Amino acid sequence: MTIEQMRQQKQEKGYTYAQIAELSGVPLGTVQKIFSGETTNPRYDTLQALENLFSQRPVLAEESLYTIHQQGSYTLEDYYAMPDDRRVELIDGYFYDMASPTFLHQRIAGEIYRQIANYIMEHDGDCQPLLSPIDIQLDCDTRTMVQPDIAILCHNDRVRHWGIYGAPDFILEVISPSTRKMDYTKKLAKYEAAGVREYWILDPYQKRLLVYFFENESYPFICGLDTPVPVNIYDGALKLQFEHILNWIEHEVMEE
Repeated sequence: MTIEQMRQQKQEKGYTYAQIAELSGVPLGTVQKIFSGETTNPRYDTLQALENLFSQRPVLAEESLYTIHQQGSYTLEDYYAMPDDRRVELIDGYFYDMASPTFLHQRIAGEIYRQIANYIMEHDGDCQPLLSPIDIQLDCDTRTMVQPDIAILCHNDRVRHWGIYGAPDFILEVISPSTRKMDYTKKLAKYEAAGVREYWILDPYQKRLLVYFFENESYPFICGLDTPVPVNIYDGALKLQFEHILNWIEHEVMEE
C-alpha cells in the first residue's frame, strides 16, 4: 500500500492524525510528517505499522475456513483453524494480528536468545531458552495462546510436542510500532497474572529496557542499553549485554 493510498483511506475512514498514531503505535509527529509529505522515505517498520492499520480486515475474514464468533469468544479451535500464513495471538478470547517482524527486530531477538542459550549451555542449566514463533498456552485454558519474542522455561513438565503448556519463568518482548501498546499494557498484565516471574520490554526506538521482576515490589526499573543488565531469575549471575544491539539501532537510525 502506498502513502497516497493511505491518505485516501485516512479520508474515507475519517481518522485524525492522533487516532492513526494511537492505533498504529507510530509517534504522532512521525505520522504528521509522513502524511504531509515532509518525510518522503519513512522507515520500513513504520510503513509496515501504518499499512497494517489501513489494510486491517476482520481477523477471521475467510468464510468457510472457521466459525465466525464475536471478539472475546474465540478459542483454540479457532486459533488452529487460522491459515498458516496468518500470524495472530489469542488473548482472553480476542484475536490480535501480528505484523511480520523487521530485520532489526529479529536480529535483536536472535542476539538475546544467543546469549541466554550460551549461558544455559555453559552452566549445564536445566532451563530452556525459547525463540518465537512458539505457541505458549499461557493460562492452560482454551482462550489464550501467545508467541513472545524470547522466553526461558524452567519447568520441563510444561513442554508439549506443539509448544508450552503454562507460563514460562522469563519473557522478553522487543517493541515494534504495531505492538507497542499491547506489549506495554495488555501483555504486561497478562504475563503477571499468569505467573511469569520476570518480564522485560526492550524498546529500540527509545533505546531503553523496562524490567519487571514480579517477585520484588521495588520493580519495575528502566535502564539504558549501554550497560549489562542482570536477569533476576538467575539471581544476577546471567547478565545480558546490549552493546552490539545499541550499535545496530544507532546505525539504522543514521541510515534512515
